[in-house]
Amino acid sequence: MLQQFNEKNRDLIVNINGRLVHRDKAGISPFDSSVQGGDAVWEGLRLYNGRIFKLHEHLDRLERSARALSFVDLPERARIIDEIKRTLTANKMRDSVHIRLTLTRGLKITSGMDPRLNQSGPILIILAEHKAPVYAKTGLTLITSKFRRPPPEILDPRIHHANLLNSILAKIEANDLGADDALMLDTRGFIAETNATHVFIVRKGDLATSRVVACPEGITRATVIEICAAEKIRCVEADLSPVDVYSADEMFCTGTMGELASVIKIDNRRIGDGKVGPMTQRLSDLYVQRTATEGVQVV
Repeated sequence: MLQQFNEKNRDLIVNINGRLVHRDKAGISPFDSSVQGGDAVWEGLRLYNGRIFKLHEHLDRLERSARALSFVDLPERARIIDEIKRTLTANKMRDSVHIRLTLTRGLKITSGMDPRLNQSGPILIILAEHKAPVYAKTGLTLITSKFRRPPPEILDPRIHHANLLNSILAKIEANDLGADDALMLDTRGFIAETNATHVFIVRKGDLATSRVVACPEGITRATVIEICAAEKIRCVEADLSPVDVYSADEMFCTGTMGELASVIKIDNRRIGDGKVGPMTQRLSDLYVQRTATEGVQVV
């Protein structure tokens, strides 16, 4: 599962702090905090027929993360939404678009870790790409990574930060072993998430997902839980071990980039019958129904 270049993205217009520029002319200063220390927060949004699904939930998380890192002079929400609209309009985008928002701490007056060196306020970067959901609908294969997710007392996962090295190391491991992604455990040996998505298992018609201990509060994850409540499908948050996954009837991952994606094999063990399961398909269909009718109109 390797994403490919989309020719429609060759002449993208990128928004850097309100300045619209061609992707090839976009630049970030070497004094920016994101370059110096991964000191930034981010969100991934998806545009469906002119509407951004769960826009305010994503912007809520962006703001919470920025405040947790003591960013000052945060851009107002109305400005962020206006800049998203400008970017989409400049690219003539309306559907099947993924938007990555990055908010860095901003420029430093000299290189160094100290946030007091940042004296000009945060920088907002908006990258919108023509990009369909990235995961194959036929099912994913995973391996269990040897890299663990840190607990909240080391780095709270509710901070949606841009330092992704922990996940990148796990992804490299998956690549080397020929898997699509890597399942990551916490320091207690329970499942956190994959290197990029949240995890659900299905057993006898009931769902379970990992507790938010060593994984972020996922927007798509929360939407699946909402759908389960509306459909009267039992769904619990629990400490899940690899044994729970190996013995599941079905397993799927959730995330804005890929929506819902079935997992059919992990650590060379087949999950269920090795095909997309009926519950996964049902929830995927219900999710698509929501994205087709809900969201904030932006174009």
